[in-house]
Amino acid sequence: MKHMLIVYYSWSNGNTARIAKALQEATGADLAHIDTVTPYQGSYDDVVKQGQDEVKRGFAPDIQPLPMDVNQYDIIAVGTPTWWYTMAPAVLSFLHQHDWNGKTVIPFMTNGGWPGHVIQDMEKACQGASIKEPLAVQFDANGGDHLETPETEIEAWTQRVKALL
Repeated sequence: MKHMLIVYYSWSNGNTARIAKALQEATGADLAHIDTVTPYQGSYDDVVKQGQDEVKRGFAPDIQPLPMDVNQYDIIAVGTPTWWYTMAPAVLSFLHQHDWNGKTVIPFMTNGGWPGHVIQDMEKACQGASIKEPLAVQFDANGGDHLETPETEIEAWTQRVKALL
């Protein structure tokens, strides 16, 4: 049996965390949250503006070390919210810190109706990995936590991922 880790970043509503935890429940995989060394501060609008600036610059913030060694896992599911049509800068930092050769990566993302090119950007950042079962999950367009993607799609995805173990 392969060893799986789920790593995710979630900032405002916990939507990406919700999907990561659903995957963990289905697979029994280890779970880790990406935290930036310097937390985002200010209002939602302040953080949105900072995030837009970071994405435009290709900024990859310093992140806290994970409590486990990513190299010990065969399959790594990586989750991110959509920030300005791509992954959150903290996820970019995480992806750039690791060697993906020989790993299986399962990218998943949450969005409010504008998925952009998140999955493609994640695939590019995981050079050498085998990409399996990418998933885009839509929540409401107002930045809330109302799930638009049918729950049955997410459940079917978790079962396809479980079959990889």
